[in-house]
Amino acid sequence: MKNTETPNPLFNDLDLETAGRVGFAWRDIRRGSTAGDARDVIYGVGGSAIEPGQMDALDLLVTVESCRMGDLADHLRIDPSTATRSVQRLIKDGLAERVIHDGDGRVVAIAATERGRRIHGEVRIRRRDLVLAILSEYTPEERFVLADFLERFTVAMDNAVKARKRRSR
Repeated sequence: MKNTETPNPLFNDLDLETAGRVGFAWRDIRRGSTAGDARDVIYGVGGSAIEPGQMDALDLLVTVESCRMGDLADHLRIDPSTATRSVQRLIKDGLAERVIHDGDGRVVAIAATERGRRIHGEVRIRRRDLVLAILSEYTPEERFVLADFLERFTVAMDNAVKARKRRSR
């Protein structure tokens, strides 16, 4: 799909330059030379390594006794069929298991296994330690502002993408 929209005329040159800087910083975080190394530091290498998507699912699964597939899909902001494939990988790797839903025996739910909880705990600590090392480059006030801005950026991105999807229909 080709985007033929021109930038909003209400934005000035500084806004456009700032948008470019944010876009390049985002690209560098996502694909920069250290991105692969950071992924290895957080998610591990070798036999106990997990994929970022597996960690995203485990972030929810370790906080609940079990969860329905639809709830997991909502949490991950993905299509239910994609959640199903993700869960199949979690089960194959021994990180999650299918269980009978407490409220309705006909409903299959997903729960983290002990292995999944253990690996999640290890990855959570590595992720926390890396973020703390990064945050050590900032003052306490800057850390708070950065967290606030990143949370707001995430919400704004969701809203902007939803609006563009609605317009393209």
